[in-house]
Amino acid sequence: MKAKQVLMLCASFMALCFSTSAGAQEAKRPYVRLAELEIDPAQMEQFDAAIREGVTTAVRVEPGVLALYAVSEKDYPNRVRVFEMYTDEGAYRKHLQTPHFRKFRDTTDKMVKSRKLLDGVPIVLEAKPVAVPATK
Repeated sequence: MKAKQVLMLCASFMALCFSTSAGAQEAKRPYVRLAELEIDPAQMEQFDAAIREGVTTAVRVEPGVLALYAVSEKDYPNRVRVFEMYTDEGAYRKHLQTPHFRKFRDTTDKMVKSRKLLDGVPIVLEAKPVAVPATK
């Protein structure tokens, strides 16, 4: 390769590396959804099983799912909070159409006494891998 071609290649590579605009960074921001659920206390065991199956399947098979965390309030275990993070809004919309999400929704719809969905805006997202022992 001639020196001029090498310089052109290097210049092109440098331009690519340093050309991230605010718009490009915005496009790469993950899509975050928060769900606040209140579950019928008499159906918590069935709900727990359904959400475990739905979450583990989604994380395992959907490339656009970055994280799904479901927790219950310590003093009110029937109040469940779900943190969802996707590569983008399109991945979230695709998730809503999957067979495993539809099964989860169909199974749990009558168990959920109230549902509030909130869009989140990432400020800082950091995590370490954690293994939580299975309960039940």
